[in-house]
Amino acid sequence: MTSSTSSTTPATSGGASPARLGDDTTQGKTSIAASVVQKISGIAAREVSGVYSMGSGASRAFGAIRERIPGGSSTGASSVAGVQVEVGEKQAAIDLDVVVEYGASIVELARAVRRNVIGAVERMTGLEVIEVNISVNDIHFAEDDDDAQETPAPASTARVE
Repeated sequence: MTSSTSSTTPATSGGASPARLGDDTTQGKTSIAASVVQKISGIAAREVSGVYSMGSGASRAFGAIRERIPGGSSTGASSVAGVQVEVGEKQAAIDLDVVVEYGASIVELARAVRRNVIGAVERMTGLEVIEVNISVNDIHFAEDDDDAQETPAPASTARVE
């Protein structure tokens, strides 16, 4: 991700480390972890109709495996498939990998996702979102779900004696 500002360029932050030291008052400081911005961005992107899922095929597969491991889904920043963030003291830049439902206008969908993500992050964190880059990695066909449900399980060939 690139930034056109020089005074508060986003710095990569991950995990639970403080990503923002904003709202610095005489009564204290507020720190927001990069993983919080990452989760807000992922939720806001998935709220838009036409977004089937987040992440590339590999990240979705690893996410499915991680969900089955006890305690595997509570790992913070790495648990948000398809969302990468760079967070500075006052600004954030966000990269999203999405899978789109077949038939949706990708241009309109990207605009809606960008608008929803920027609104949610700025409203909830007070950070200025300087960019939201969206990569469409795949298209989901409704027939794929129907085929998976209609395929019968293979019959058992074991003999009971």
